[in-house]
Amino acid sequence: MVLRRLGRLAGIALVLAALGCRATDPAPPPPSPTSRPVSVLPTPSDPPPTSPLPSPTPQPQLAARVNGQPIYLDDYERQLDRYRIALTDQGVEPDSQEGENLLNQARDQILDGLIERALVEQAAAERGVEVTEADVERHMRELAVEAGGEESLRTKLAGWGETYESAQREVRAQLIGLAMAERVVSAVPQSAEHVRARHILVDTAEEADQLVAELESGADFAALARARSQDSSTGVNGGDLGYLPRGILLVPEVEETVFSLQAGQISGVVESDLGYHIVMVVERDPHRSISSENLQLLHQQAVQAWLEDLWGQAEVERLLGASP
Repeated sequence: MVLRRLGRLAGIALVLAALGCRATDPAPPPPSPTSRPVSVLPTPSDPPPTSPLPSPTPQPQLAARVNGQPIYLDDYERQLDRYRIALTDQGVEPDSQEGENLLNQARDQILDGLIERALVEQAAAERGVEVTEADVERHMRELAVEAGGEESLRTKLAGWGETYESAQREVRAQLIGLAMAERVVSAVPQSAEHVRARHILVDTAEEADQLVAELESGADFAALARARSQDSSTGVNGGDLGYLPRGILLVPEVEETVFSLQAGQISGVVESDLGYHIVMVVERDPHRSISSENLQLLHQQAVQAWLEDLWGQAEVERLLGASP
């Protein structure tokens, strides 16, 4: 298979996950009305007054820092707890071997998700991208309608260990992510140069050389592809890959070859991790509208490349169990 599989658009799902709500220390109790008044004026024999040292405020533990911004451990643990609940809902006991394996796989993914969200929010702040309270409330109302009313939504959130306020914060973060993704994909053109090509994939260099010799002797490319190509998804169609803009082919060696040929030309043997390819260009179109499926894939690639660039420029410290 040399065509890329279409996946989900990166990072754009409204998942209600908690951001920790930290309680403040309780206020000290008022003095008892029956307590004896005590003079605060010193007598000559009194030692000079000293101010009591304030008790240090416990600092919340961190899971990570992202360009200096803390990611709190309780935020990470709350999302991990949500994952445990999801496992239970799917019939997987979190304490079972399967559950432990899935939880271990999820730990890094959950932390990476929190780090990536911080990176996106930082990028949005740098570019002046904001989400209004009205935007957040509109989406909260939509969630409430889907849940059967606000009280029903609050009940469901409580069952997940969440609050309405934590859901608002999560919705805000996801709307910021959507806004940034829309900015990224807006730069992807709606039309581009396309090449219509065919290819044959075989397992050995010897067979590929034999096919090249047959093609040079006048054999029909489509017929050879149907009979000999190991790419089952295209071989039945004579190796037809359709009209392709750049970025759609999975194998970079094949893509470079395709865009280097003129209409009617056949390549030599092209080696890749998949095997040995022979490519024929049927037609070139310098300005063709990109199909919706290919455009969605190019959007996905653009968002993924942007996220990878944010990661590449970031200073990320993983600090599970540390304090600021």
